[in-house]
Order: sequence, then structure tokens, then C-alpha cells
Amino acid sequence: MRTDGIWFKDEQGRTLILRGANVGGSTKVPFSPDGASYRREQFYDHRNVSFVGRPFPLDEADEHFMRLRDWGMTFLRFLITWEAIEHAGPGQYDEAYLDYVYAIIKKAGEYGIDVFIDPHQDVWSRWTGGDGAPGWTLEAVGMDLTKLAATGAAISHQTYGDPFPRMIWPTNYSKLGAGTMFTLFFGGNDFAPATKIDGVPIQEYLQSHYINAIKQVAMRLKDLPNVVGYDSLNEPGSGFIGCKDASVFMSGLLTMDATPTPFQAMLLGAGYSQDVDVYQLGFQGFEVNGQKTLNPGKAVLWRDGCIWKKNGVWTDEGGTPRLLRPDHFATKDGKPIDVANDYIKPFIKRFIAEIRAIDTDALLFLEGIPGGEHPHWGADDPPQAVNAGHWYDGMTLITKQFNREFTIDLGARQPIIGAEGVKKAFVDQLAHIKQKSVVEMGGIPTLIGEFGIPFDLDDKSAYQTGDFSTHTYALDLYYDAMDANLLNCTIWNYTADNTNERGDLWNDEDLSIFSRDQRDSDDIHSGGRGLDAIVRPYARKIAGEPLRMSFDLPTKVFELEFRHDPNVTALTEIFVPDYQYPNGYAVELSDGTYHMDTNAMTLCIMYSNERETHTVRIRPA
Repeated sequence: MRTDGIWFKDEQGRTLILRGANVGGSTKVPFSPDGASYRREQFYDHRNVSFVGRPFPLDEADEHFMRLRDWGMTFLRFLITWEAIEHAGPGQYDEAYLDYVYAIIKKAGEYGIDVFIDPHQDVWSRWTGGDGAPGWTLEAVGMDLTKLAATGAAISHQTYGDPFPRMIWPTNYSKLGAGTMFTLFFGGNDFAPATKIDGVPIQEYLQSHYINAIKQVAMRLKDLPNVVGYDSLNEPGSGFIGCKDASVFMSGLLTMDATPTPFQAMLLGAGYSQDVDVYQLGFQGFEVNGQKTLNPGKAVLWRDGCIWKKNGVWTDEGGTPRLLRPDHFATKDGKPIDVANDYIKPFIKRFIAEIRAIDTDALLFLEGIPGGEHPHWGADDPPQAVNAGHWYDGMTLITKQFNREFTIDLGARQPIIGAEGVKKAFVDQLAHIKQKSVVEMGGIPTLIGEFGIPFDLDDKSAYQTGDFSTHTYALDLYYDAMDANLLNCTIWNYTADNTNERGDLWNDEDLSIFSRDQRDSDDIHSGGRGLDAIVRPYARKIAGEPLRMSFDLPTKVFELEFRHDPNVTALTEIFVPDYQYPNGYAVELSDGTYHMDTNAMTLCIMYSNERETHTVRIRPA
């Protein structure tokens, strides 16, 4: 697989449209001992864990890969975490886990499934409310993991308990724990020059350990033909970098509940109680609705003093804390900071250079700051790159309710009213992401790395009624918008051990398109959620350039229009799932011939040379 302009191409020159899923949601937590985020047991025993069995045990792999293949999901975003590889300590790699990853991905290849590797993280680590980095990274910079919650440096399911506020975890991006770690990881040389570990500058220490850990995976997988590339880092945070005034709140991905300014966060970590603003989601976005006192017990996060105090950002000489450098994070070389290009991009370029030293053909799937900017890309940057940005309907994700007639564009802070308006908004938002790939990233392919819907909508009502029609309607809109933009995409997510009670086993999220709690038969589709919208026909391989693709769920009519490439002689292939056409289907062509490969659920088309453009129409027999 390679990239060519805005398209993926196969070895025969055909344009590829890639469809699949993120596998899987519970990969964020250890398999043994059970690290589901609602469990407090052994939370701080972070070195003695195993992720062997994530996303599912090897002896279950045939079942899951067979199901994904039959759903047309032959391109997977395969999650790993830094913690899974290097949890025991710096430079100590879990060989059993690396063996497992090799075995599970090799098994995927037996089902014709390609993958790209996603080194996943959310808000840095499990101890800062997410997943990703090993616990020892926080300890290395002097944090006491047991004090993160008390000092307001993080909110985590493990320490907060049930019920965990929905979608509260992204607020950790702007809190002291994750905010500090991302600042050190991307910009430690500029913003914490006094901070070193064993004589190594903190930025180099963290980045080199991360990259070396992912290189262990690359060395294991380099000879597997179904591994096409690597994401550099899921949803990287900017930390405090770019903050113009540390005494003023710095908005992040989501702003809810108690939200300290960077300076307040530093004081909280140093043992000073603070009255901080509390935010809620209003009609025009996030707004202040009160205040809350954090760290009333005056707990201290740091074992040996605050990093930011040591680097001259603030002082409490004389007993009164003072902010010395409010603009400490605001400029680079005297110029305003562009976080994505000044800090995240250099890391991405270093990452892919080191990965390609092992796997020379690896594609680079890159991301920007969630809800913010992404790195620009050009002719002087590493080739074979892909814009792997994410897209969600924010209102549905936050409220766990879907309204056909109303949503809010959180980026533009604009209400969208009416069913047609909502549908158009989704198409336009995805078109905007694709357009950035063209205008700001040199004309590279776009793959929507994440999108999806909470299945626990409306207080989990579908689990009692069995009625998933709302989910199906929403997912059909999402996929229609993908089709309208001819986008590649991997839905979030497929979690093999999802349950109705505990969802994806992480922060009370429940977005899995599969759950054994929905199974009622041995049919391969049983256990699927919203499949009417998800398992749909699409053009996998096109002997030319796709111009238009659509699927109408009520009538089950699929249409494709494409312009042929006279240099490509291979067949155009369309995935036509039995799930949608249990009694067969009829085909209408503008020209050419076709044959049906029923075993592979594939319609193969050979066009004629009499026309420049060709159309295909599929309908139930």
C-alpha cells in the first residue's frame, strides 16, 4: 500500500477506500490484573501488569477477525500503549507482550485484514485520568501518583469512583498532571531546561524512551505484510505550551467542572488550596457557573519540589506565592508559539525517521491537537504521510443523547437546527478535515481515525428495549457523510469484552460496535450494535478515481461513479455484504461486465474503454 496524492493505492494502481475499526477500546487498561478503570485495586502497582490479551486473547482471534472481515472491516487501527511495552521500568520491555502483538496481527493477515499501529494515549496516562504512558514517567519527574487526585492534578475513574461524570476525562489535558507531562515531552528543552534525569534533558529522556518502546514493536512486525504503517501518537496534548498568561484559564478539548488556571494548578500541586472556576456546557458552549475549592487538605504532589517553581515560573519566597513569568509558555525565540508546528511536528518527524530505519515502507499516520491545530506538511517533510484526524458529534458524545433535529458545532459555537441542517453539518465538518489535507498538508490522503457514537444513549435504554434505531439513524448519517466525502475511516471502536454494565472498561465509555451482552445466537453478526448502518457496501478497490459513492439504507441501493485510469487493468472491487442483501442483489452497469464472488462478498467489475466515467448501481434482488 502507498499514497498517491489524496488517495491510497495498491500495487496494481487501484485507488483504495479503507474501512474498518479501532481494535479495541479496552486495550487502554491491563488485562492482568484486571485494569478496568472502575477498579481501584492495585491501581498504584503499575510495574507489575500485563497487556497480553489486549485487544482479545489469541484463542479468540479467529472469531473476532472473522466477524470483522464479514462486516467489511478489513483495515484496522490496532491499538497498543507505551505502558504495555515498558511498564516495568525504563528500558525494560515486556517480551511476552511483543510476542503476543506479533501473533495477533499475523492472525489478522490470515483473514485479509491490514492494520496500522496506533500508539494510543489519552491525557498521558492512567494516573492522569486516561491511558498510555507508564506510571514511572510521572515518578521520574518527581510526582507522587497517590497525590494526583487530592491536589486537583487529575481526575480519574479509579480515584473518583462511581458514577464517574461522563466525558470528564478530557479536562485532564489542562490539569497539572497531564499538562506538565506534555509540556516536558514536547517542549522540555525550552520550558524546563533545569529539569534533567540522570543528566539527560527531560524532553530527550521522555521522547527517546517512547520512541524506543514503539521501535520494539516495529522490529517485531517489520516482516508482516499486513502492517502498513504507524500513527505517531494518538491525540497529542499541548500541555501549557502556547499559554499567553499562566494566570488565565487556557481552554482545552473540553472545559467542564473545576478548571484551574495553569498557575492555580501549580499552586495546588505545591500544597496551596485554590478557589477555581467551575464550567458547564451551555447553549453557546462552555461557560462558568460557579466556583469550587480544591485541595482543602493542602496535599503536595511533588516529592522534591514543583518543577515549574524550579524552572523560575513562580516563587513563594516570603510565604506568598507570586507568578514571576506569566508568559513563560507563550513565545519561542521571541515569536508567538505555533504548538503544532514548533513542537509536535519535530517530534513526529523524529518518530517516523526512527521507525522507517526499521520498516522503510511504513506509512505515517499523523494527528494534531484534538480540537486544535495539526502540523502543516509539505514537500520537504517525510513522504507517504496521512492525515489521520478524528471527528465526533460533540453534543452526542458529551450528553449521551442524540437529537435528529439539533446539535451544536462546538468548534464554531453554532447551533444547528433541523434534520437536514444536522446532516449537512456532518458532511461539511468532514469536508473541512479533508480540505485541510489538501490546502495545509500538501495534498495527502485523509483517514478519519476515530468517529462513533455512545451506545449507552438515554441512560442505556436500548439495553432494556433492544431498540437501537436511534444509534442506527445516527451512524447512518455518519457513514453517509463519509461516503459523500469519499473518506477512509476506522470507527471507534470494537471492544471484545464490552459489557452493558461497564461498556469499554475505561472511564465509563461505551462506544463498542460489538458486545457479548447483545448476543442471542451463534450467528456471526449476533452481538453487533447498529449493524444496519455499519455493515454497508463500499468500493474497496477502484480502477481509477472515485467521483461519487452513496448507500441509501431504506432502499438498500448503492451507487458508485468513477473515472477510469487507462493504465490500470485490474478489476474494480465492491464489498457487497450478505447482511444487507440476504436474498441476493441485482447489478446495473453503465458499461462493461461483472461477476459476483459470493464467498468474498465482492462484486468485481471490468469496465469498457468506450467511456471515461462509469457508474455502478446495486439493489436488492
